[in-house]
Amino acid sequence: MGHKIDTSMINIRTDLAIEEEINNKNIIKEEFENIIVSTINIEEDIRCYKKKGKYITIEYSDVTDHENFIKVEEVFIKELTKLLNGYNIKNDDSCLVIGLGNENSTPDCLGPLSINNIIVTNHFYNLKINVDSGFRCVSAINPGVMGQTGIETFDIIKAVVDKIKPDFVIVVDSLKASSVDRVNKTIQITDAGINPGSGIGNNRKEINKELLNVPVFAIGIPTVVDTITIVDDSINYMAKYYSYFKNNINNVKEKLKISRTNFKNYDVSIENKKELFGIFGGLSNEESKSFISEVLIPIGYNMIVTSKDIDFQIKKLSQLIGNGINNVLHLNVTHL
Repeated sequence: MGHKIDTSMINIRTDLAIEEEINNKNIIKEEFENIIVSTINIEEDIRCYKKKGKYITIEYSDVTDHENFIKVEEVFIKELTKLLNGYNIKNDDSCLVIGLGNENSTPDCLGPLSINNIIVTNHFYNLKINVDSGFRCVSAINPGVMGQTGIETFDIIKAVVDKIKPDFVIVVDSLKASSVDRVNKTIQITDAGINPGSGIGNNRKEINKELLNVPVFAIGIPTVVDTITIVDDSINYMAKYYSYFKNNINNVKEKLKISRTNFKNYDVSIENKKELFGIFGGLSNEESKSFISEVLIPIGYNMIVTSKDIDFQIKKLSQLIGNGINNVLHLNVTHL
């Protein structure tokens, strides 16, 4: 191909550490009943867009089913508890829970909706009302977004932290993925704080331990991807589909299947990609995404997209996050 692809135009950023190009030796994976937990310790010498810290990624297939919901919630509680214990957070340490995002935008309202499910007790402590044993001092706020308040989100949070002086902070926010498969199906927990809006290029001031002077734990779920990602994933699945059925054309079992999804994880040879897509099939993953972005960005087609059932998904996910945080912060809290 004589044309040189301009990779400077590509802006396919992800909020997920698991999607960065990190050596597998830095990733520890565990599996709990089809729920995969990956732990990544990012050091300063690892070249990626993520800040130094621990990143825990919980991958699951579904939370709309009650049984799966409980299983994912239990894993989430376990992993968040482990992360807090690593900072020697005591049972009576006070906490501020922050729900980032725009409550008027469904894909961006995970934080505000999760806050609605948090058991807050700070006012009881301030009024000297006896609180049952096992309930720590917890506050919660939804600072909104700058377009609503006209105030930098960090400045609101810093003012509240300076006023009530929590021992640690938990931040909940919607994230952006660089894979369709992860939308609504991944939870990331980290002690590195969060940079709101970084995934979609709307960078706000970071919320982290260094700036707030208390430990900050960020919880996020990817609820959106961009069009470039959707197109690239679709092309890759077309190649997988073509390669799989080309190599299994005489397999009687495949012809009898009602749902044909075995191709999803099939390895595609470069020859098959070239056979199907010609010159484009010979491009590397980075080159193909760059080429797609070079086509879509100038004509304004690189939109941020969410799932068609986002209303239902965000309701379930916010319940999971809110109740999971309650179980971690307060003792003897049962599943809601």
